Amino acid sequence: MPENSPAPSLHSRINSRQPHTARIWNYWLGGRDHYEVDRAAGDHIRELHPGISEYARADRLFLGRAVRHLVTECGIRQFLDIGTGLPTADNTHEVAQRLAPDTRVVYVDNDPLVMVHARALLTSAPEGCTDHVDEDLRNVDAIIEQAGHTLDFTRPIALMLLGVVIFLGDDEDPHGVVRRLVDALPPGSHLALSHTITGPALSDVDAAVRYWNAHGTPRLTQRRPEEVARFFDGLDLLEPGVVSCSRWRPEDSPAGQDEPAEVAMYCGVARKP
Repeated sequence: MPENSPAPSLHSRINSRQPHTARIWNYWLGGRDHYEVDRAAGDHIRELHPGISEYARADRLFLGRAVRHLVTECGIRQFLDIGTGLPTADNTHEVAQRLAPDTRVVYVDNDPLVMVHARALLTSAPEGCTDHVDEDLRNVDAIIEQAGHTLDFTRPIALMLLGVVIFLGDDEDPHGVVRRLVDALPPGSHLALSHTITGPALSDVDAAVRYWNAHGTPRLTQRRPEEVARFFDGLDLLEPGVVSCSRWRPEDSPAGQDEPAEVAMYCGVARKP
């Protein structure tokens, strides 16, 4: 292990006795980086809400479609991905650098297991750059300062906030946190965001969230679709607007096939004018 490696300090922060959302999400996506406590919690949540694995997959597929659009249609070559999660297939830099090898990506997360794996696995194409910041979403100034070592904040950046704003409580001004991040970006930048929702017909989702908040970490906050849409205030929202992750520009379906089923994870992509 190299001298001054952060791995020992990161390992010392890993709590394998309490289920953690990043590891459970990895479990639902078919990854291998989780403990028995995560699998047990993940299975119980799936009993309460059988569709949970589907919206984990839908969120991941949305990431791929959004990144492809941002690179090919919007000319984006810089990504700030906050709330990285554990590496699986088709991470942000992999999707982007397949299309534009010179793309620069900064991943931000404060979960120690995520950072250990990210530094080992999320490596760049030779033409581009991939960096990692160990920081909390709430610490906007620190994120911007550290990301500025890799990203040029005078050129458009895509801010990726997939499934991470849910960990900000209503008393933490989540819309203000997102606004501060967007305000730090130049015109022509984009925001891609996804968020768990609640509503009258989602009692199974609500039950799963109650179980999670009683047993897991970190706690999460659901929001109604209109509250999710507020994160894009002041931006030019791309079609089809704020919708279920499964319905944001889905790949072409065979003739006659119905629109993809909705999932309890909503998303959108918007441009900063």
